[in-house]
Amino acid sequence: MTVEAPRVDVAEEYEQERPARRLTGVPRHFVWGAAGLLSIYALMVVFRPTAVLQYRMTFLAVALPLTFLAYRSGLSLRWPRKAEDQALTDPESKAGLVRRPDRDRPGIPDWLLAAASVAVLVYPLLNFEAFVTRGTDPTSTDLAMGIALTLLLLEATRRTVGWALPAICVAFLLYAYFGGYIPIGWSIGHRGYDLRSIIDQLYMGTEGFFGVPLDVAATYIVLFTIYGAVLDLSGASRFFIDVSFAAFRKSRSAPGRTVTMAGFLLGTVSGSGVATTVSLGSVSWPILRRAGYPPAQAGGVMAAGGIGAILSPPTLGAAAFIIAELLRVSYLKVLLYAMVPTILYYVGVFLAIEIDARRLKTKPTEVDAPPFGRLLLRFGYHFSSLLLIVALMAIGRSPFQAVVIATAVAFALSFLDRRYRLTPARLWHALMQGSLGVLPVTAVCAVAGIIVGVVTLTGLGLKMSDIVVTLAAGNLGLTALFAALAIWVLGLAVPVTASFIIAAVVVAPALTGLGVAAPEAYMFVFYYAVLSEVSPPTAMAAVAAAAVTGGDAFKTMLMTWRYTLPAFLVPFAFVLTRNGGALLGLAPWPDVLLATAVSVVAVAALAVVTGGWLIGPARWPERLLCAVAAVLLLYLEPLPVIVGLCVLAVAVVVHLATRRKQA
Repeated sequence: MTVEAPRVDVAEEYEQERPARRLTGVPRHFVWGAAGLLSIYALMVVFRPTAVLQYRMTFLAVALPLTFLAYRSGLSLRWPRKAEDQALTDPESKAGLVRRPDRDRPGIPDWLLAAASVAVLVYPLLNFEAFVTRGTDPTSTDLAMGIALTLLLLEATRRTVGWALPAICVAFLLYAYFGGYIPIGWSIGHRGYDLRSIIDQLYMGTEGFFGVPLDVAATYIVLFTIYGAVLDLSGASRFFIDVSFAAFRKSRSAPGRTVTMAGFLLGTVSGSGVATTVSLGSVSWPILRRAGYPPAQAGGVMAAGGIGAILSPPTLGAAAFIIAELLRVSYLKVLLYAMVPTILYYVGVFLAIEIDARRLKTKPTEVDAPPFGRLLLRFGYHFSSLLLIVALMAIGRSPFQAVVIATAVAFALSFLDRRYRLTPARLWHALMQGSLGVLPVTAVCAVAGIIVGVVTLTGLGLKMSDIVVTLAAGNLGLTALFAALAIWVLGLAVPVTASFIIAAVVVAPALTGLGVAAPEAYMFVFYYAVLSEVSPPTAMAAVAAAAVTGGDAFKTMLMTWRYTLPAFLVPFAFVLTRNGGALLGLAPWPDVLLATAVSVVAVAALAVVTGGWLIGPARWPERLLCAVAAVLLLYLEPLPVIVGLCVLAVAVVVHLATRRKQA
């Protein structure tokens, strides 16, 4: 009997993570129809480009009304209590939230907000040239429409991701308006801006709502969500689960390795760490439990596997697309930046799994899956579209064209399996899923234009950079530490994409101001923004895993943190050492290989520290020596590396001597 893969459905994903409606009747047909047409429009623009600002406005004119119809107005994102816990762990349940049918029907206010969204975004398109021409001198109607769009975006963001991000945006607006009352001699004082100047900045050009973040949502992200939906409906999700369970069969560490591999493969389809964790949980938790994993450790493995795909090529997370735009480099270049950190991340996870398998004395678990070779021969074509994306970008195709061609290939290959053929109805369903999957990201990216616009208008980014550098007394190490703490705090309240955007304009300049190159600074910010999903005390991916296993949420967070520890420490090497760029591929290949090898040894030392195991149980003297060795090795300079290797050798000798004495 084949292990059944959970459906990684984009609509179900957002039911699990966000307060999305379960639409029925006329509203469902309307929303699904408009969402499908939006996907077709996004695909057409790849090959028939239109003016950038017009496309962003048009895309938002469809996505924003759909958000008001597809998402409820109440605050409903809450982690389950007892009755709801059962719903999350029940495989028959599509979402672990209790819903009332009346809340899933759009009301008159929702339709009015949707109509208002269309009005304020179609208005500039009716006479686009005149609108652009008066960009520095908005009329009263322009001001009214700009204010209305601001309020609508704040409400749409509140519906999709909660109060925190809208509150931060309101704080930035108040700073822009009332900042003139702050003495200019103060660190964050400015000359002050009236309402006309603020709305002009946000609504009348590409520095606010219609800036780079929205462009990324309307181009990169929507195309990849469409691709993920097509890949899912073509049977790839089931294949990825089956091939993961077939790959590791007979060892005591096989269950943990299997879950990690399956999480990586499923994450390329879902694009969400939390969704991957929950989708994988219904299959993997029974197997991990039979192998002997306690709930906290099992949840840690699932959360670490779920978040890994967002850190890894070939898809990465939404913030990676923004990096490509900010640095004016190809998306393929950003994928190359992430290669070595991805290797280090999974080396750390797999070593932690090996240690736990011995420490917990887990046992091999029989899984009735088809033979690995047979699976690859019959269904291995599902990998082809993923590889095709990278190959097309390598020969000079744009990311947009690469993902559209890969989507077409995935569609064509679906006809090789009768169960998953993308008939016209199923293809339309995939197109609909693609647009619905991008709605929350679109709201976040559009409203983040408030932050970007205010920072640009007031010069706040450079001022905050000066404050951070002053607090750190010009020390790069302290500046990096303060930057990591600031991003961590941001991640407690806002989604990954918003956290990255805010940190990129406010925190990253502090690093670049001290001589850190822009790629290293942005990748540092990227990793800490993504890792907010596994960082206590919120750690959404870990909480989701705890809901599946029934384990203690805080213990699961700590276990997840232990599995992902290398991902927290390696980014410091990007910014603190002269050779840190080698970890991003920004050096000759011999230096890259050497830096990678040294970093792998450092990650192994960290695994000893957190897992308490070397050849056998490691005591605190060995663990302390390994911690010192890991820090020295990650500095990636010749003398510290030599000293670090010597300290690590001493730790091994002490461990062996202690074991011999105990024996």
